[in-house]
Amino acid sequence: MRRDREPEERYSWTRPGAFEVAKGVFRIPLPMPANGLRAVSTYAIRSGEDLLMIDSGWAVPEAMTGLQDALELINAGPGDISEFAITHAHGDHYTLAVEVRERYGTPIAIGAGEEANILAVMADWDSGYHVQQRHLIEAGASDLAAEFDQWRTGHSHTSRFAKERYELPDRWLHNGEVIDVGHHEVRAMATPGHTSGHVVYIDHAEGIIFSGDHILPHITPSVGFEPVPPALPLRDFLASLESMLELPDLSVMPAHGPAGFSLHDRSLELLRYHETRLSDMLTVVLAGGRHPLDVARGIGWTRRNTHFDALDPFNRTLALNETVAHLRLLEDRGDLAAGVEAGSPVYALP
Repeated sequence: MRRDREPEERYSWTRPGAFEVAKGVFRIPLPMPANGLRAVSTYAIRSGEDLLMIDSGWAVPEAMTGLQDALELINAGPGDISEFAITHAHGDHYTLAVEVRERYGTPIAIGAGEEANILAVMADWDSGYHVQQRHLIEAGASDLAAEFDQWRTGHSHTSRFAKERYELPDRWLHNGEVIDVGHHEVRAMATPGHTSGHVVYIDHAEGIIFSGDHILPHITPSVGFEPVPPALPLRDFLASLESMLELPDLSVMPAHGPAGFSLHDRSLELLRYHETRLSDMLTVVLAGGRHPLDVARGIGWTRRNTHFDALDPFNRTLALNETVAHLRLLEDRGDLAAGVEAGSPVYALP
């Protein structure tokens, strides 16, 4: 979940520029106006005539200007980008690449698992939000679904910007596929969970991993917030976290937050966090909280342990969807049994 009112020092990573994080690798934060995350870190890998961008930013004028200014610092421009390698199809990672491609013909590559999501958004821009509202209604939270819809109309970052759009990429990347960038060899690795087609990119020679939203330093990403979510996104996410422990302990280059932390330490921290959440939710059900809303209200949210009802509609939507994802995983593991009462799911001991 997103955390509000973070100390300003936590956002020093958002200041504009091109910051060298490894030989020939530059972190380029790009602004996300009217969004609590504030910025997304993209990464430029430059070697000889090749310039690969990991993620692109949001298709807003501020991000395009930021990209141009940052690339000037390394004596390049958007027209010099050889290819975009995108971690996943959320707008702050994908849509600026579409705009740059329109201007310069720059090819775009993304994980093959994102095809259904991209096609869904191309067919209906609001498809992802419609899915979330349907999930709220299915969880017995029709009032929250109406609040979420009303809240969304008043927040510009949930609306379509003038240049923001989705198109198909030039190629679909598959697990283990390698992108050569001069002396750099960047390997794509499928990490479903945050989205079905999320991939990370690994540069073993430099000892770094471009983690997108899979591994973040201060927050755990949402799961299944996509137009075509899988049945058990949390199970996928935890399996992808476990796969990180099979890699060397690389230095993490995330999309949001400071870079350069331990892949293994943070992966283990996130695994422990979700096991604790599973245990907490199971405890609430054992105490009589049968409905997903009961469970969401029975545990704290954000690091401040905020009550569910004190969150804004967007974060209550994330919280309830996270609750449902955990309950479904507990059911899948055999710890809970699911039933239906008045058209909504209920949970109890098997």
